[in-house]
Amino acid sequence: MNTEKILRFLKKYIVPKPLFVLLQPLYHRSISFLAPILYKFPARNLQVIVVTGTKGKTSTVEIINAILEEAGYKTAVLGTLRFKIGCDSRRNMYKMSVPGRFFVQKFLKEAVEAQCDFAVIEMTSEGAKQWRHKGLDIDTLVFTNLSPEHIESHGSFEKYKNAKLEIAKAVSESHKRPRTIIANNDDPHGDSFLAYHADIKLPYTIFDIEIKEETETGSIFLYENKEFKTHLPGRFNLYNIIAGLTLARRYQIDTDVAKRAIEKVSSIRGRLERVEEGQPFSVIVDYAHTSDSLEKVYKVFSGARKVCVLGGTGGGRDTTKRAVMGGIAEEHCDYTIITNEDPYDEDPQKIIDDVASGFKHKTPEKILDRRNAISKACSVAQPGDVVIITGKGTDPYIMEAAGKKTPWDDATVCREELAKLGLTK
Repeated sequence: MNTEKILRFLKKYIVPKPLFVLLQPLYHRSISFLAPILYKFPARNLQVIVVTGTKGKTSTVEIINAILEEAGYKTAVLGTLRFKIGCDSRRNMYKMSVPGRFFVQKFLKEAVEAQCDFAVIEMTSEGAKQWRHKGLDIDTLVFTNLSPEHIESHGSFEKYKNAKLEIAKAVSESHKRPRTIIANNDDPHGDSFLAYHADIKLPYTIFDIEIKEETETGSIFLYENKEFKTHLPGRFNLYNIIAGLTLARRYQIDTDVAKRAIEKVSSIRGRLERVEEGQPFSVIVDYAHTSDSLEKVYKVFSGARKVCVLGGTGGGRDTTKRAVMGGIAEEHCDYTIITNEDPYDEDPQKIIDDVASGFKHKTPEKILDRRNAISKACSVAQPGDVVIITGKGTDPYIMEAAGKKTPWDDATVCREELAKLGLTK
């Protein structure tokens, strides 16, 4: 029985809930102190870059990794998409960006043994809440942005923000020198991160570049008098790229090297990922799971007729955003199918109905089975349309009642359904 199952068993059958909640912080703190000791403080033997924020963490991690690799460095990556040490990369199947403290420290030890120069780590508020950022001896923190999320878990937006700020505090307490904080200064919370002590502070803004062209297939911009072309569409991806360029400047990586790296990143799995099987319409898979990110994804394809598969948002969390996301889909989509996402122990049909309540003028279709929803979207799409499947990205499971996990991958399922419909070439 793994740790997750043990904790679920204790919470449900043995330990009273108030006592369980009281003991959780003690448990997490104890593990956070023990794990680095067990693995002999591996973070002290390589450069540790941590990326945090509400949106853009995964893409920024991948962009930073591409730049570092293009500069000739050997890297390790720990994040939502994958675990990578050198050339060895495997999909993250844990359905969490940051696994347990022992996992993280063991990963760093293996990275040191593989003679990696850098470890690039994606850190969530939940990870910080459980002290998974402790023992990392952070060299550089990159902050992308902050907006309301995980409110049920944290209790309020301020507590959510404070969990993120604990990571900035960890930078100020790091044994490394020089300590660096890179923060999006266009975000209203950027100053809060830059307020923490660091030897180098590098704010970035959209005005660091000159945008020449933005389309649904990418952008062209000027940076330090050089023209860059990115295949990653959307203004939000430009912010992620600027974060990577700012880090490149911090580590004195030549602009031409960074340019080559960015132009080589053709896509990031589950982030505006294109499914290309020869079908006469576009298919996009994206993780968008907040109202803000959902709207930004839809706006990338503002000129096209959109068939949208909208996840019902996760069960037991952020319930107030359900109707809001439904309203955004009504505004931007020509045809919407609301479907199951990760209901956990909540009734999935109720979640779908909550999302549908945000529709005031159009009537969305409700299809509980996510595979059938994707198939229906592909069957009704017309040539030139864009099918946009949101909510899960590369999530490896659909999380259901009593801890049941159904293996899943939106892009793979979509390819299978396109083949069944005879739409592939």
